[in-house]
Amino acid sequence: MIENGIFVDLTIVIVVATLGALLARILRQPIIPAYLIAGLVIGPTVLGIITDVETIRLFGEIGIAFMLFLVGLELDLNRIKSIGLIASVGGLLQIFLLFSLGFVLALYLGFPYLPGVYVALMLVFSSTLVVVKILSDKREIDTLHGRIVIGILLMQDIVVVLAISVLGTFNNFTPELLLIALGKGLLLFVVAVVFAKLLFPSLFRFAAKTPELLFLLSLTTLFIFALLSPLLGFSIAIGGFIAGFALANLEYNLEIIARVKSLRDFFGTLFFVSLGMQYVPVDFYKLWIPLLWLLGFVFIVKPIITFLICIIFGYSNRTSLSSSLSLAQISEFSFILLLQGLVLGHINEELFSIAILLAIVTIAVSTYFMQYDQWIIAKFGFLTAWVEVLGRKTKKLEFIPQQFAYDTLLIGADRIGHTLIETLRKLKRKVLVVDFNPEIISTLAQENIPCLYGDIGDIEIIERIKFEKLRLVISTQPILEVNMLLLKKVRRRNKATKIIVTASSIDDALKLYDASADYVILPHFLGGARVSLLLEETHKSVLNLKREKKRHFQELLDRKHRGHEHPRHEKK
Repeated sequence: MIENGIFVDLTIVIVVATLGALLARILRQPIIPAYLIAGLVIGPTVLGIITDVETIRLFGEIGIAFMLFLVGLELDLNRIKSIGLIASVGGLLQIFLLFSLGFVLALYLGFPYLPGVYVALMLVFSSTLVVVKILSDKREIDTLHGRIVIGILLMQDIVVVLAISVLGTFNNFTPELLLIALGKGLLLFVVAVVFAKLLFPSLFRFAAKTPELLFLLSLTTLFIFALLSPLLGFSIAIGGFIAGFALANLEYNLEIIARVKSLRDFFGTLFFVSLGMQYVPVDFYKLWIPLLWLLGFVFIVKPIITFLICIIFGYSNRTSLSSSLSLAQISEFSFILLLQGLVLGHINEELFSIAILLAIVTIAVSTYFMQYDQWIIAKFGFLTAWVEVLGRKTKKLEFIPQQFAYDTLLIGADRIGHTLIETLRKLKRKVLVVDFNPEIISTLAQENIPCLYGDIGDIEIIERIKFEKLRLVISTQPILEVNMLLLKKVRRRNKATKIIVTASSIDDALKLYDASADYVILPHFLGGARVSLLLEETHKSVLNLKREKKRHFQELLDRKHRGHEHPRHEKK
């Protein structure tokens, strides 16, 4: 009867998960802990409402395949390349150090070797879903620390897929079996590459003419690889990732991502709720000591390792702190690893339950770390500022001619900043540029544009600037706290200076006006105003629009050839 059917269970899961998500939204928390708590409440441990846990778990496994399918689709190796060594070498170094320290901690806590490996891997990975969502909400995806964090997360996503593959061979582990497993994985990868090069471009080009067919063909690819993977000894999650990777370079991948995300969200919700259902009560006195140690590792050791790696690779105290605070949680993909380990008998339910509690606490607390990172840095950043001496030398990353008397300060030379440089030079302004992108400063120095490498939020940098003689200050970076500090310092030393700053929201803009800003740039409003002006200039003639297009296209080419095609970001 339907009263005892899967439909009733699904209805309860979705309703409770929705209520949990609404509460999380009200409390400004990420929704993943809400899903885990929802599963814990309606599962056998607490209320025992859901009777068919295995079916919900099956839907959750489909959610795993969809999540890794999206990871594969969004895999952009150029994103790693764009920020150089910090994402690739730095990311791998972070993974190695955290795994090593985590494994030692696991052995100290009494875990056997194989469960210790799972504990160490659980501690290594951070939550791509949570971090990207918060960075997006704060409009910090394109900031320097945002690109660093996303690059490291991308490297972690690649490693977690390899870990899932390797750990699946550990039941009867021998070097021969491992080689065979790697060979099968390589075969699956080669099949995906061949399909991506020879079959998929023409097939999806035809399917793209009908949106429904494009959607169905994408799902067909996902399920075929998900079914093929178990035949080769891998989980369906690996098949999902390989399927996404095979479609990643298609010109229709953005349309595929947009259409598949809703299904990913639905099945992903079931996945996290099913994880909460699998929580089993453990002896509190047996649980709290390892849980506290693991929390300390995630909240203290993990940020310290990430911070030091960023410093060593030459990034400032502020950027390094922001990056490290963003990664202080465990990942949703850690659960995929642990679930596989639970099924294979590598770990017990007690460890899985500890992981659920660890995820709920770390994801919730790290949300506050990310939301209030600038306040934390402003209050406590001085404690770590001295560590910057470990970084690479940056004294060459400036060009300030002797006796150069600047009357204009430009903070941030990317995006609108570069256009402003050209305009200010045409107006015969003597401009000093401050930016925290070594690539931009090097390029400006080569062009003999006076520039200084540094973080305008750093008191040391502020003290180097001669505000008394400035007529104009323009900040193109949108971080409210930094612009408020800038306004305070400039007004204290020269009240006549005109100050133009940038904000990412209307509320921030109003606060900056209250703090005596002369003008506040809101990029999305500015873009709309520019398009409106363009329409006024071109609406009477198509030739005018073509002329404007040709001019803009040539300007973009000129900037690219001059080396200004940097990944979009604002410095912190």
